[in-house]
Amino acid sequence: MSASNTGTSKRGIELLHDPRLNKSTGFTEAERRALGLIGLVPDVTESIETQLSRVLLQLKDKASDLDRFIHLMNLLETNQTLFYRTLMSDPARFLYIVYDPTIGEACLKFDHIFRRPLGMYLSMSRKGQVKEVLRNWPVKDVRVICVTNSGRILGLGDLGANGMGIPIGKLQLYTAAAGVPPEGLLPMYLDSGTNNETYLRDPLYLGLRRHRPSTEELYAFVDEFMEAVPEVFPNCCVHFEDWTGTDAIALLARYRDKYCCYNDDIQGTGAVTLTGLINALKITGGQLKDQRVLFLGAGSAAIGLADLIVYGMGEQGVTPEAARQQIRMFDTQGLVVAGRPGLAAHKLPYAHKLPPSKPFDHLDPASECPQILAAVEDFKPTTLIGVCTVGRLFTREIVEAMSRFNERPIIFALSNPIEKHECLPEQAYEWSGGKALYAGGVQFPPVHFAGQTFLPSQANNLYAFPAVGLAIHATNATRVTDAMFIEAAHAVADQVTPEQFKLGMLFPPQSNILEVEVQTAARVAKLVFDAGLARVDRPADIEAFIRQHVYKPEYQTLA
Repeated sequence: MSASNTGTSKRGIELLHDPRLNKSTGFTEAERRALGLIGLVPDVTESIETQLSRVLLQLKDKASDLDRFIHLMNLLETNQTLFYRTLMSDPARFLYIVYDPTIGEACLKFDHIFRRPLGMYLSMSRKGQVKEVLRNWPVKDVRVICVTNSGRILGLGDLGANGMGIPIGKLQLYTAAAGVPPEGLLPMYLDSGTNNETYLRDPLYLGLRRHRPSTEELYAFVDEFMEAVPEVFPNCCVHFEDWTGTDAIALLARYRDKYCCYNDDIQGTGAVTLTGLINALKITGGQLKDQRVLFLGAGSAAIGLADLIVYGMGEQGVTPEAARQQIRMFDTQGLVVAGRPGLAAHKLPYAHKLPPSKPFDHLDPASECPQILAAVEDFKPTTLIGVCTVGRLFTREIVEAMSRFNERPIIFALSNPIEKHECLPEQAYEWSGGKALYAGGVQFPPVHFAGQTFLPSQANNLYAFPAVGLAIHATNATRVTDAMFIEAAHAVADQVTPEQFKLGMLFPPQSNILEVEVQTAARVAKLVFDAGLARVDRPADIEAFIRQHVYKPEYQTLA
């Protein structure tokens, strides 16, 4: 392929400064002569494997995962192909560094470790100019925009512009985990200010120095953004990420039937947790329609998962009203019950006629544990799911109670980062006598208990949204539906083996994540074609069609 066939006429230093095309020491002699590179790089031609070995050596010498994160971001800014070759060489190792859990620390320090902008920063000060701003992006065929306003980053809260690390990292997972071509991926921070006074006082803070606007003002600006995207990028899907729970639910409802969009905190989290629940039930021998689920947390993640559970129970003959009776939730005001003043609209379907409990005490989270224990004793849930971002709320007494009512209690502690986990895997296994079916929000090392080795699963959204993204990219889907995420949940669940079940695994190993995602994307793509949502012709072999779209981190021949 000639330089002109790559869509660039760049030469010399300009070429070396383009991370999409730069090969560093990987340029051949012919390329160096044709592209004016002689003398600008060392006079040796190295394979990408040799370059990878150097990167691995450099990473080994770093003192912390945050240092490794910074080193990898510098690599991305200079050599995109080598960056993805590194991540895809050992995804179980490197996804831990470029995303969860290291990304939490990176976001907290984002303005201090900032080197150069990646993605776009769309400020509310540009109201009325959104189309013009979007047209500044050099890639014209954008397929996915991951956009946040950083209202709620992981379990860390309002991080303002520091939350830009999240869409950058999420889109890296599209490529590293599912092979979605990186050129069509655009991370974006929609800057609507922040209420984080620490950042507003920080002279290095990178965002608007103003408090967040009213809901009406924010939504009007998002309306302009959503109207502009299909005009500037006709084939684009909008991935909403880490908005506040109320905004996440409201904006998804506002746009889902009009634009190609989805919310990962609602649909992605719901799908991956449903995957864990499906496989836990394979072990227990139960059916979804018979489960009783208690949530700690009633935000967008809990509501999204609860809605998917209700949908799944409906497929087994349970009415939505009856299914919701099998789900209860705690929030910051205690148990979600009917008649509570000021209850948010999205919680109403799960507000049951029950005695109220006292509000949650943020200064003393442990004070909530007796109320949770009482709810467990009364409701006798089969499944306990933590998405409340308050650490250690699943106490010994609560886990022991779950174990009395269930031969194999299902315990998912999903809040991030680790200090926000409701309980750790070693605690769940010890307190349940090795009976718990556990999943956490991050990847934990093996746990040895009573002569048995458990491999605790990570209920990570990376099992779902990159595969859905690959299916959307390949089919050029016009809409994103809940059914796509439910199909993704079943597809991922089907790839866990009986041998892995015996080790306590509820998800496939991340070491094989690309193959997991490709097979999942193929099943989602079939659903897209069946629903008439594709803008391309249906192929005879859908899995082969998906594989044709998978990005490979290999150097292009430029001359």
